[in-house]
Amino acid sequence: MTTASEAKATAQRQPLTVGRTYAVARDVVFGAWTATEAVKRWFCPAGFTVPEAKIEAREGGAFDLRMQSPEGESHWIRGRFVDVDAPARLVIDMTVTDEKGHALFSALTTATFTDVAQGTRLDVEQRYTVLDPAFAWMPEGAGQGWTQTLDKLGREVMREAEAPTSRSVVHATFRIERQYPASPARVFRALVEREAKDRWFARGEGLTLIERTMDVRPGGREIAKGKWQSGMVSTFDALYYDVVKDTRLVYAYEMHLDTRKISVSLATIDLKARDGGTHLVMTEQGAFLDGYDDAGSRERGTNFLLDALGASLVD
Repeated sequence: MTTASEAKATAQRQPLTVGRTYAVARDVVFGAWTATEAVKRWFCPAGFTVPEAKIEAREGGAFDLRMQSPEGESHWIRGRFVDVDAPARLVIDMTVTDEKGHALFSALTTATFTDVAQGTRLDVEQRYTVLDPAFAWMPEGAGQGWTQTLDKLGREVMREAEAPTSRSVVHATFRIERQYPASPARVFRALVEREAKDRWFARGEGLTLIERTMDVRPGGREIAKGKWQSGMVSTFDALYYDVVKDTRLVYAYEMHLDTRKISVSLATIDLKARDGGTHLVMTEQGAFLDGYDDAGSRERGTNFLLDALGASLVD
């Protein structure tokens, strides 16, 4: 029969969820979780070190490391990879033990890696089971430790991203169509007038605009620069080449993450009256630089923006 104390010892705590966005490609962040030397540099809170680690990024492979406190006390994480879906998802079953191998608590850890406009979004969930009630404080205080750990991961991935690598450029074209229940004149105003465009463009949860200018004419320039909660700055910097009222826009734009240029694109927007509304066709030809963005991610982001444009046209 299970005693009350035994039931309490194995009780599951509420899961912990933390996240961070990094201005690097997904494979860089994913790689920091799956390479032994990288894990040794970042997988611990501030002041702690990881003198030993063994990381085998395959289903059933080891995720073992020794975490040492500033006072010299050690705890082992003995884990295994449950799922490895590069570079999208990792599931790791971990058990934290003391130096003698006594199990303190377990943590089922899921890390999800998602392409976003400003780089890579990392979301981590840990589900805890306390095995020794005397150490229940450890998972209860994990939130602060993870904040420090993800700061160290940020420094690791930026170090990796800034290391000398071969340059690359990928060219791609995509075309998106929308039908809006509004006149071409109204859709055009939503594209070229600052107040109307700000209702749908350069907006996002956690984004604070720090620079915004808009001058839509041949030779005119538009800038939207914003800072995300992570501290990363993303910049849209466009130059207009052709502006035909209620009919067409042609512009080139650069995207930057912090000081890094990640793409240069030529975009054309055509508007035609159709079925009592406006048929919009957007064509983009992009040069995606050094692996920091790709046409698939940009097309998804543009679809999201054109949906937001449509929503802004509804009274």
